[in-house]
Amino acid sequence: MTKDNNELADQRTKWAEDRTLMANERTFSSWMGTGLGAVGVAIGLKAVFGDFDPTWAAKLVASIFIVAAIAIFWTARHQAIKTFKRLHDNDANAQPSKNYTILAGIMTFAACATGAILWSL
Repeated sequence: MTKDNNELADQRTKWAEDRTLMANERTFSSWMGTGLGAVGVAIGLKAVFGDFDPTWAAKLVASIFIVAAIAIFWTARHQAIKTFKRLHDNDANAQPSKNYTILAGIMTFAACATGAILWSL
């Protein structure tokens, strides 16, 4: 291979790495959406079951969805950071890995607050 071919191959490799970083961000976003869907199911259970008796049963099932959402948030964070550590941004400006932790933390707090409100109703 000539020098030009090596440079082109290196550039294509860097672009592929950038595409993988961006795909990692999209995947993280998708996981966050799935977690929010679980929180939505928990809220929906309150609307569907309303004055279900015993109330603790409906609240317990809603709590399972809240816990599942939190697990999804932190699994997403773990996977995103694991991928991020293996790659380097070249031309793309990837999100710093701390952003994954911050967002997972905020979503966890929001899910816990939602669960607390559901238990107080």
